Amino acid sequence: MSHQLPVISTVVLDHLDAAQVDQITQLLDSATEFDGVRPLSEHAWLHLLSGESGLHILGLSDDRGVHGVHGEDHLRIVGYAHVDVTDLVEGASAELVVTPESRNSGVGHALVEQALKVSPDGRLRVWAHGLTSGVQSLADSLGFVLSRSLWQMRRSLFAPLPPAQIPAGVSIRIFDPATDIEGVLAVNARAFADLPDQGNWTKADILTRLKESWFNPDGFFIAVDSHTDAIIGFHWTKVHGSGGHGSDHSHEAIGEVYVLAVDPENRVPGLGRALSALGLTYLRSLGLRQAMLYVDSSNERAITLYESMKFVHWDTDVMYRRPDQ
Repeated sequence: MSHQLPVISTVVLDHLDAAQVDQITQLLDSATEFDGVRPLSEHAWLHLLSGESGLHILGLSDDRGVHGVHGEDHLRIVGYAHVDVTDLVEGASAELVVTPESRNSGVGHALVEQALKVSPDGRLRVWAHGLTSGVQSLADSLGFVLSRSLWQMRRSLFAPLPPAQIPAGVSIRIFDPATDIEGVLAVNARAFADLPDQGNWTKADILTRLKESWFNPDGFFIAVDSHTDAIIGFHWTKVHGSGGHGSDHSHEAIGEVYVLAVDPENRVPGLGRALSALGLTYLRSLGLRQAMLYVDSSNERAITLYESMKFVHWDTDVMYRRPDQ
């Protein structure tokens, strides 16, 4: 007797209700436990929680007739994709997850095909968190090729930290949301001009993060020119697993070099290293054991800095797109 596979369908929504968010969160938790890595970035996770931002694609399994399933509750959410169509330069981007028991049944393929259909110009970048054979197989089947890789790096906070040697002419203070957002955005845009996902942050993007339970202004360091008081760099730290949305991880709390930026138009030698040391010292003062960060694998300057701070390559997130895009 042959095994009967459920019928897979997809639905595109621009709004999720609370019940759908709960179901997708359970799906994410299941996949995280199975894979050992969270399948969505913070960007997509925040949009999922809001239920509003971006497009939400649900992969539905129609289990009627499979294993004796009957009734009206036969449709189950077995896959989810978040699609961001706001980047007109690089094109739409997607992140997706399939529940472990429904893999290799066409769910991932259906989600990506639907994401291609809702892309305004037919282009699509697909992010995967962790380079696995399953991810590569799905990419190959859809004609996608590896386009970008993002390193996760880590270091122990028990190991000695270098002193924070603040360069002459620079002052360090704590972020003030009433006065600093515009200056931070300007530095962020210039520092990450080649990385639209980061460099295109808006005031709304920052305000959303300031409302998150993990936000603590004490861990947001601002570097200013001592003469002009202009912001020339910043180091925003973060703590994962310290409570609030998205913190139900299977690991203890871990610190993050969330965003480290030095204004390329006002580059001060040693400022990036000093800001790094300040942030790491702060994270260690919280009793954390480890620190992590994400950096584009092509950013040799940043990787050299982080390696000098005793960070090592831990894992890799990858982006795929079609060659003709």
